Amino acid sequence: MTRPTESTKAAPADPKNTVQSLAKGFKVLQAFTAQEPELTMAEVARKAGLDNATAFRFLNTLVGLGYVDKVDNSRLFRLSLNVLDLGFHAIARSDLRTLARPVLRGLVGEVNEAASIGVLDGSSVVYVERVQAGLTQLGVDVRIGSRVAAYSSAVGQAILAWLPQDQQVKVLRGQPLVKLTETTLTDIDALLERLAQIRATGYAVSNQETVAGLYVMAAPVLDIDGLPVASLSVAAPAHRSTLRQFEENTIAGVVAAAGQLSKSLQATGGYAGQGR
Repeated sequence: MTRPTESTKAAPADPKNTVQSLAKGFKVLQAFTAQEPELTMAEVARKAGLDNATAFRFLNTLVGLGYVDKVDNSRLFRLSLNVLDLGFHAIARSDLRTLARPVLRGLVGEVNEAASIGVLDGSSVVYVERVQAGLTQLGVDVRIGSRVAAYSSAVGQAILAWLPQDQQVKVLRGQPLVKLTETTLTDIDALLERLAQIRATGYAVSNQETVAGLYVMAAPVLDIDGLPVASLSVAAPAHRSTLRQFEENTIAGVVAAAGQLSKSLQATGGYAGQGR
């Protein structure tokens, strides 16, 4: 990781609105460079313009958070891969949104009123792109940045199904499993069985499990190693058709669109932040 050049640095923030301790923490991270990837505490202090005691506290905090590693059998520190993940997440999601929007537009029409892309963040899914034609009659207000529980949503289950089981369990146990509607699954064993079925069929379907009156279908967006970058979903009002009719009308388009987006991301070097 190299330092930003003067031309790429952001303009100085208003000191009144700046958290000085956070700024110092980033100075500690920026002390490490490609030329000097491993530094002692004293070297970090000097490069970050801090006293040794302050540098020591920041380094130990960053070690605890997983953004700095101690080098075995030495007094050296170095950045962990979690720092690299932050940059890759930003790049991948930017590419993801750019590539996804025309694909999502092609899925919204008479049957499906919305199409979305979601990424896993902890035990939730964050919507990073969405094309919507309706759903106001259902009172559903999903916007970019909105979150939904991974365990209860098709968009979340389509990601979880392609993760190793230990990670599935970790995500499922990461928040209370609340019965949001009459059809919501809240038993971990039942959810793991559902995820295995989703992996076998290639897509996930939600029969009003997060929102009553809403069918949702989702399929994974995979990287070159078969790990889930995100999932692509479509939603339709349940009153328009039976669940079986919704599936029959939607499966081919959703699976094909997710596959198309997967290939596009793989071609551009898209990065899968989850599962690594």
